[in-house]
Amino acid sequence: MSKLKLEIRHLTSADLTAVQELDKICFGGLWTLDAYQRELDSPNSDLLGLFSPVCVVRLLGMSCFWSILDEAHITILAVHPQYHRQGFGQALLYSVLKTAYERGLERATLEVRASNSAAISLYQKFGFKIAGRRRRYYKDNDEDALILWLGDLQQPHFQKTLDDWNKIISDRLTKAS
Repeated sequence: MSKLKLEIRHLTSADLTAVQELDKICFGGLWTLDAYQRELDSPNSDLLGLFSPVCVVRLLGMSCFWSILDEAHITILAVHPQYHRQGFGQALLYSVLKTAYERGLERATLEVRASNSAAISLYQKFGFKIAGRRRRYYKDNDEDALILWLGDLQQPHFQKTLDDWNKIISDRLTKAS
């Protein structure tokens, strides 16, 4: 088996068509093209994409977070449905947390659908804890959101944690190829 070539990088305006397609597939059109362009233009936003030059779908996943004071507020983490359960969500979440760490942010937070057990499990693997609940947060079906929280990003042990995750993810992605 050949190794799957993957790249995670900051998205650019040239990627917006693929971003919009992935958004429609994963979220039914959560954000507009203009909204994604605003993310690209904002110095407080990191919009990352997971690419493979050898897959039919070039943009396999994406993630976004906002730097708000000393916090990374994760707004998007999505993997194309054809590529679920291959470690790509882990790779994206790792990249978000590494980028937040490099930006000097102290903690990360996000909202996730209370019914999204796969996402909750992923976040908990990375040390996120449930910090609360937003009632009827999602307007499409009035579902609650769980607020998840991860602190201590700038503590010395977090760099070791990042290194450990990097190895686990690299091993997993090698096996997925």
